[in-house]
Amino acid sequence: MSTLEERIRRLEDLEAIRYLDAQYCRHLDDGNWDALMELFTDDGEFDGLSNPNGKAEMRAFFAGLGDGGLTAFWHFITNLEIDLDGDRGTVRSFLWQPCVTDANASVAAGRYTDQVVRVDGRWLYRVKQVRFHFFGPLTDGWDENQFALDSARRAAVRA
Repeated sequence: MSTLEERIRRLEDLEAIRYLDAQYCRHLDDGNWDALMELFTDDGEFDGLSNPNGKAEMRAFFAGLGDGGLTAFWHFITNLEIDLDGDRGTVRSFLWQPCVTDANASVAAGRYTDQVVRVDGRWLYRVKQVRFHFFGPLTDGWDENQFALDSARRAAVRA
């Protein structure tokens, strides 16, 4: 049986990881790229619409989303499942993302599977991975594996 101190530490870790996801959504949606990069390890990786590695590549990728037609987005992450193993963890969650692509109201949904690590007492992303169920204009409706964005199709949920 775990000690009270170990149980409290685990609860604090779980809450810190939930807060990490909340910060990710806020900084991404606000376009605060410097603050967003502070949530990743130096060798961090984003695996989704593209696969940038390291903070410089990731910052350029996120800052360039508008150039690819994705001009506004609002990330909602829910249903977190957090598995911890010491200073490492895996976080699975659900993404709901209303957005604007090529001046069209759009919607996306998918799943994150993230690898997090504790660095100097703080939880950070080592890998943030997203796989989409669908991504496209609201006028087209939505359904599993319906993609108007080619990069989202490349990051589709695979059965």
